[in-house]
Amino acid sequence: MAAAAAARRAATGLFPLLLNSPSRARPRHRESLTLPALLRPRRLPPHSARSFFCSAALSSSTTSNGAAAERAPDLHLYNTKLRKREPFRPRAPGGEVGMYVCGVTPYDDSHIGHARAYVAFDVLFRYLRYLDYKVRYVRNFTDIDDKIIARANQLGEDPFSLSKRYSDDFLSDMANLQCLPPSVEPRVSDHIDQIVNMIKQIIDNGCAYVVNGDVYFSVDNFPEYGKLSGRKLDDNRAGERVAVDERKKNPADFALWKAAKDGEPWWDSPWGPGRPGWHIECSAMSAQYLGNSFDIHGGGEDLIFPHHENEIAQSRAACCDSSINYWVHNGFVNVNGQKMSKSLGNFITIRKVIELYHPLALRMFLLGTHYRAPINYTVEQLNVASDRLYYTYQTLRDCEVSTQQDQSNSGDSLPYTTTQCIEKLHREFETSMSDDLHTTVALAAISEPLKVMNDLLHTRKVQSMINLWRERSRKNVWNRFLP
Repeated sequence: MAAAAAARRAATGLFPLLLNSPSRARPRHRESLTLPALLRPRRLPPHSARSFFCSAALSSSTTSNGAAAERAPDLHLYNTKLRKREPFRPRAPGGEVGMYVCGVTPYDDSHIGHARAYVAFDVLFRYLRYLDYKVRYVRNFTDIDDKIIARANQLGEDPFSLSKRYSDDFLSDMANLQCLPPSVEPRVSDHIDQIVNMIKQIIDNGCAYVVNGDVYFSVDNFPEYGKLSGRKLDDNRAGERVAVDERKKNPADFALWKAAKDGEPWWDSPWGPGRPGWHIECSAMSAQYLGNSFDIHGGGEDLIFPHHENEIAQSRAACCDSSINYWVHNGFVNVNGQKMSKSLGNFITIRKVIELYHPLALRMFLLGTHYRAPINYTVEQLNVASDRLYYTYQTLRDCEVSTQQDQSNSGDSLPYTTTQCIEKLHREFETSMSDDLHTTVALAAISEPLKVMNDLLHTRKVQSMINLWRERSRKNVWNRFLP
């Protein structure tokens, strides 16, 4: 069984990059659960693979990462701004990679669109560490916003209490999906001073104006506006998130600071009491934790315009040296072929899914499509992912039990075919992951070692049955003549 054990070690050694976390316990894998016929097991077969996962993941941040970085192909990422794949070159070779991903506005339960984004960037975070990069990963909470205020008023709840409750629920969802915690998770309400100072700088540089306590960014005074999205000013639609304000010099101008209204949270500022606009927060917080220039800025495809376009304008208007090397965006989630939205009634929360399926089944489903491509959510596809996940864990469990029972040949040399299988796994895994995180190919690469394990286990079971039959036959013959 040395070959099966080696194949198992090879497969489990790579799983931390896709499916498991070294810092959090695997949730609820220990018992089986009977579910309706359409659903799949929510509990996975018990096995101690977590020790393999943890040791592999921890070693990937120390000695083994250096070796991985030497042999793995260069990482390429698709840069939205340049509309092409580029080799990843950190701003500070040998230093820390800075990555900022726009977080949630916590006014309701998180949905599978959120899961899609944060699983994708969790994989990028993990793979960068696997390649021996030190990564400072920042993901924010927009804990004050029009939507939060509206929902709090609807429920008769304090806006900060509501956003804190949904923020905690979001973190619980991320833990269930085995997403590693970011290095920093700043909240808008804790960074008002930084936001106010950035707005001051933008006004001083002639790119913003004040109207009755509101502050607007002037897109006419920023010639580079539209380079990320490829949109021209004439094409831009005002009122993407809020109603058009007739006081604007240009309908495309957007709010940096909003004057206080009755019953809303507010802070003091040079322009009067108020609160930040939607876009300015990410510019201020990314600069606070990563500097004016850093490596990667990520988020959903829906954020390219206006949010990320406006971020670039604000940041460069405040500091002309501000730049981000790679803009990375994940694709949309459709449900049964239609765009997911509350208005269509096909809005699916993470919690609704993991009430019925194991959380890693949802993660497996999301990783089954390249992060930039649209993904179509159906019950049938989730069932397929759940079955595949269960098959993976069951194979690892069976192999573990078998190898523990027979340690006699643990030192045997591996068959050539097994060695080739392991080398092929590492080669295909690293090649696919370095090619703009092609998790679909990476998961397919792991399938072959699982097949090797199952074939060897089947051979062992057949041999055991033959040996048992021979032993019983011998005893029957012996007992017949010597009662």
